[in-house]
Amino acid sequence: MQSSMQVVEESDPMVIDSVEPSAPQSTMTAHAYPPSSEPDVGSVYDTEMTLHCSPDGHPEAPERILRIWKALVSGHYISRAKVIPTRQVLEHEALLVHSQKLWDKVEAIQYMTQPQFLDSEEHYEQLSLYICAATTLTARLSCGGVIEACLAVARGELSKTFAVVRPPGHHAEPEEHMGFCFFNNVAVAARVVQNLTPLKKILILDCDPSVLFISLHRHDGGDFYPYGPFGDLDSCGEGLGLGYSNGMGDADYIHAFQKVIMPIATEFDPELVIISAGFDAAEGDDLGECLVTPVGYAHMTYMLAGLAGGRLAVALEGGYNLDSITKSALAVTEIIMGGAPPEMGPMVASEAGARTVWLVARQQSQYWKSLNARACEPEGLPCAAASYSSYKTVVPTEANSPPLPTQEILKLHRQHYMYSEHGMMEVPLVSAELEQRFSGQVICSPDVFQCETLVFVVHEFGNFRVEMSASVMRDAQLERANLIEFSKDLVTWVKAEGYSLLDVNLFPKPNGSILRPKTKSIRALRQEVITYVWDNYVMLSSARNIVLVGHGPACQQLMDLIDMRETSVVESVRSVIQVVGHWPPCLPSRPENLKWYRCHSFLALGCDHSIRRKVQEVEWHGHVLDVDEDRSVALFAKALPDIKRFVKAQLSCLK
Repeated sequence: MQSSMQVVEESDPMVIDSVEPSAPQSTMTAHAYPPSSEPDVGSVYDTEMTLHCSPDGHPEAPERILRIWKALVSGHYISRAKVIPTRQVLEHEALLVHSQKLWDKVEAIQYMTQPQFLDSEEHYEQLSLYICAATTLTARLSCGGVIEACLAVARGELSKTFAVVRPPGHHAEPEEHMGFCFFNNVAVAARVVQNLTPLKKILILDCDPSVLFISLHRHDGGDFYPYGPFGDLDSCGEGLGLGYSNGMGDADYIHAFQKVIMPIATEFDPELVIISAGFDAAEGDDLGECLVTPVGYAHMTYMLAGLAGGRLAVALEGGYNLDSITKSALAVTEIIMGGAPPEMGPMVASEAGARTVWLVARQQSQYWKSLNARACEPEGLPCAAASYSSYKTVVPTEANSPPLPTQEILKLHRQHYMYSEHGMMEVPLVSAELEQRFSGQVICSPDVFQCETLVFVVHEFGNFRVEMSASVMRDAQLERANLIEFSKDLVTWVKAEGYSLLDVNLFPKPNGSILRPKTKSIRALRQEVITYVWDNYVMLSSARNIVLVGHGPACQQLMDLIDMRETSVVESVRSVIQVVGHWPPCLPSRPENLKWYRCHSFLALGCDHSIRRKVQEVEWHGHVLDVDEDRSVALFAKALPDIKRFVKAQLSCLK
C-alpha cells in the first residue's frame, strides 16, 4: 500500500432509474436529513455506463455501479442531491491529457467488427482491458461525468459531488489505455477545470499516481499493478508514495494522513480537492488485499472535506468486491452529505506502515516545510547510517546461535565501512523475504536522486566461490583489505565526478532456521531485488545517464535487467561494465538487445580467460580488457582506471 500526493497547478494544468433496495447494509448510519429545495450536493450516474461489459465475466463489471447506485437510492441520499446530467468527454478535453493516438484508438473501438474483437482479445488482455461495441460510449460518458461533477463544484453551483462512473480512469496513461481504464477521468477533469474556471490549484487524493497528488495505494515494490516505479515512496517529481505492503488497514492509512498527507495538503492550500475514490484497499477486496474499513474511508474523506473551503468532488475508481465498494461508497457519501464519521477506537499503525511513513516524511521534508520527519520516526528504528554495533543484522548472541559465516562478517564489515566513512544510506526492501535475505545489502549515496549520472553497481562481495573460481586460496584478511580498498576507490571516483551511487550486494544471507521456508529461487529473489531498485530508485532519480557495473556472477542479473526493463535501459544506460575475472561473461538473452549492448559494453577479464579461445563470443562484447590478476576484487580495482576512461568517453559522446 502506498500514499502519494499530486498537485495540479496552472503552470502544469443521465438517465436515473428507479430501483429497489438490494444492496447490503452499510456500517455507516444514514441520517434522515430533511429534503432541501436547493441541494448543495450533486451526483452523477448514467445507466448507459453499464453497457461496457464482458461476456466472460470480469472484476470491472456493470454491477459495480449498479450496486452502489441502488444503495444510494435506498439510503435516501439521491433524493437529497442534485442530479447532474452526464455527457461524453469532448476530443479537445481529452487531448488536454491524452495523445491524439490514444483518442483515435478508443474512438475506433466502436466501429470494430466481431472478428476484429476476437482478433484483438489477446492484445487487450495484455493491457488488462476488455472491449465491446459500447466501450467507446461508456469511456467517454465516464470521463465526461467526472468533468461535470468537478465543474459543478469549481463554478460554485454545488459544494460537493459524487460521480458514480465506470470504467475507471486512474490507470490510463497519456499514451495508453490500461488496467481497466481508457481515459484518466480525474486528470482530464482537473485540466478542464483549470481552463474554464478561476481555480488553478487542485489536489487529488487517488489510488494511483496522477495531478499536488496524494495516492493511498498498495505498491509492493513495483510488483502490484500497474507494476514499475510510479507510486513508490521516492516519487517526488510525480508524487509522494507511502510504500506499504498488502494487509494495511485503518491505522496505517490514518497515520499516513495525519503525519504526511494533511500537513502537505494544508501547506499546498488547494482551491479544489478531488478524491479519485479507489476502493481497492477496502476490507474484502481480493485484488487490493488490504483492510481499510468504511469507517476508515469516512475519516479520510472528512479530513479532506475541510480543505479548499469545502469544495470537494469524488469520482469512483477501483474496487472490485461488490459488498466492499458499496459499503465504502455509502460511507464516503454520508460525509459528503454533511454527516460526521463514526468514532474510531484506539489504533496503532503497523511497524511496516510507521516505518514507511517516516521514510516518506524524510524524503518529502526537502520540499514541504510542514513535514517534521523526526516526529514521524518510529521508536527503536535504526538510522540509515547506524553504527556497526547497532546495525540490525548483528552477530547472534545467544549461546545456541550459530556463529556468522566468514562471508557474512566480510559483508557486514564493508557495509559498516560504507555507512560510517562515506555516509551511505540503506535502501529498505518492501517484502519480508527480501529483507531476510538482503537486508542492509542495498545502499546508496545521499544524493542518489539529485545527480545527472548514477553508477549502479551489483556484486557478490564476500562470496568466496567467486574467488575460488580462479583456483586461489581464500584469505579472509586479504579479502577484507581488498574490499575496503576497492570500496574507497569506487566512492572516491563517484564523488569526484559528481555522480551518485547505488550499491547492491546480491550474495544472500544464509537461509537459516530462523527464516521462513524458502518460497522463491535465489535467482528469482535476485531479479526481484534488482528490478525493485531499478524501478523505485534509478528510474525515480534525476539521473539521465546510468552506468551499470556488474562484478562476477552478479553480471547475470544485469543482463536479466536489460531484458526485463528493455525500454528504460536502452533510453538511459550509457555504459554496461562487466568485471568477470575468470567467471563466464554474460550477454542479453534477447537478440534485439545485442547490438545495443555491444555499443555500450566494457568487459574486464582475468588473464588467460577461456573466452579468449572463442573469438565469436568475444566479438559480442564491445571493449575487452585483459587484467593480470586472479583475485576478482583486486582485478576490479586494477580495471577501475580503464573503466573510468571508458565511462567518461561514453558520456562525452552525448555532449
